[in-house]
Amino acid sequence: MRIHVLEHDPLENPGLVADWAAARGHRLMSALLDRGGALPPLGEVDLLVIMGGPMNIHQHRDHPWLVAEKAFIADAIAAGKPVLGICLGAQLLADALGGKVFQHSEKEIGWFPIRMLDRAEPFVDFPETLTAMHWHGDTFTLPNGARHVARSEACANQAFVFGDRVVALQFHIEMQALSESDLKAVGSAAVAPGRWVQSREQLMATPADLPVAKAALFALLDKLEAISRS
Repeated sequence: MRIHVLEHDPLENPGLVADWAAARGHRLMSALLDRGGALPPLGEVDLLVIMGGPMNIHQHRDHPWLVAEKAFIADAIAAGKPVLGICLGAQLLADALGGKVFQHSEKEIGWFPIRMLDRAEPFVDFPETLTAMHWHGDTFTLPNGARHVARSEACANQAFVFGDRVVALQFHIEMQALSESDLKAVGSAAVAPGRWVQSREQLMATPADLPVAKAALFALLDKLEAISRS
């Protein structure tokens, strides 16, 4: 299977998605959009994965490639491609499907639990709760027709699924740890104190139950793979 990943920042790489692709023997290719990378031909995409990034989806002046990326995402959805969006990727999917993306009242940065509201396909292998990394200041409204899948205490809309093959996750299920270099790269301003912003020590303390999130992500990707072959 040909997996194409849209990346927007060097720190927001495919992580466990790449591990899953390697374990399953799939081909994974990345378009590094923030570094001038080109979007792939849609006919060569079996699964599209849209990663996170520090920008807002409306920052066309600062990131002009967003315009072409949004059109590409809309075309992928219309073509029936399985799509997974993570963090900024989830916001781009919400926008493409008619939802609204806007600044949340608070930043959510840290290892916080997710509560699943809908564990029907393709989420049947998700537990009722799981811990994941959150790093966002924006949120979105649910597109019409989308199923509301998950929430956290800080953010009501943490995940949705549209149809059977478009999945949006606001949280970083692909991450298993943060490093000191990660925190230095984003800078201290990004982790200024807040009700839902953890300390540097908390951010560096990897939760013990992350293997649960990894297994859930692998199961979700397996289901998207099966859909791509149907």
